[in-house]
Amino acid sequence: MGPATKLAQNSAAAPRTSSRPASSMLRTRMLSARARKGDVQAREALIAEHLPLARALARRYRRGSESLDDLVQVACVGLIKAVDRFDPDRGHSFSTFAQPTIVGELLRHFRDTGWGVHVARGTQELALKVRAAADQIETETGSAATPRQIAERTGADVEAVLEALGALANRTALSLATPAGNDDEGDATIADTLGSVEEGFRAAEARALLGPALRHLPEREQRILKMRFVDDMTQSEIARQIGVSQMQISRLLRQSLERLHELTR
Repeated sequence: MGPATKLAQNSAAAPRTSSRPASSMLRTRMLSARARKGDVQAREALIAEHLPLARALARRYRRGSESLDDLVQVACVGLIKAVDRFDPDRGHSFSTFAQPTIVGELLRHFRDTGWGVHVARGTQELALKVRAAADQIETETGSAATPRQIAERTGADVEAVLEALGALANRTALSLATPAGNDDEGDATIADTLGSVEEGFRAAEARALLGPALRHLPEREQRILKMRFVDDMTQSEIARQIGVSQMQISRLLRQSLERLHELTR
């Protein structure tokens, strides 16, 4: 069991903070000062008292089918890092310091594990910032954020924002075995709807197979086969051009095809 899991389970037993904000901040500074001196109990108490912040941020950044428990674990790792790095003498409140550290841990988790297709790391990082900015703008305005609004909020170019939005839209790769529709029969999959029979491959295979075999035939038979099957001439037309009877052309074609059949078996 990892430290984040143990702390999450023991949070109910953690000391309660005072309902008064000033007392709570004083207690946090006191615990942090003791933790920096090596007091393990103070460190664990500080982590346990701020687990609600980690859970809230995990819920805020949860998307789709991602496991909330997994995100809470990631947020707890960020919380532990924030506790170990916090310096109460700098005058910042712990929550103000911890929030970007926890969010950064969540964003790294999404960047490293949440993409079903390969996306450049820079685009991944911008995509997560774009999504967070879009959510904030929608919460503030009550309407969907435009790419220009997101660009102004993130400081990125509009083109980069559009690329990031495209990456988000294609973040998860569907299996080819996924049903293609909502029909009751349910036999068709996405794989059944993709591609088509390419006759060119069959012709290329035939050329690769017949090429060496054709070179074993007499030159006249090679010429007759080309006239019949490449130039699409009739036997009568071939006979007139070669200077023999149509019956002889028919016999030569049959013999040539039989030899090719034997050579390519």
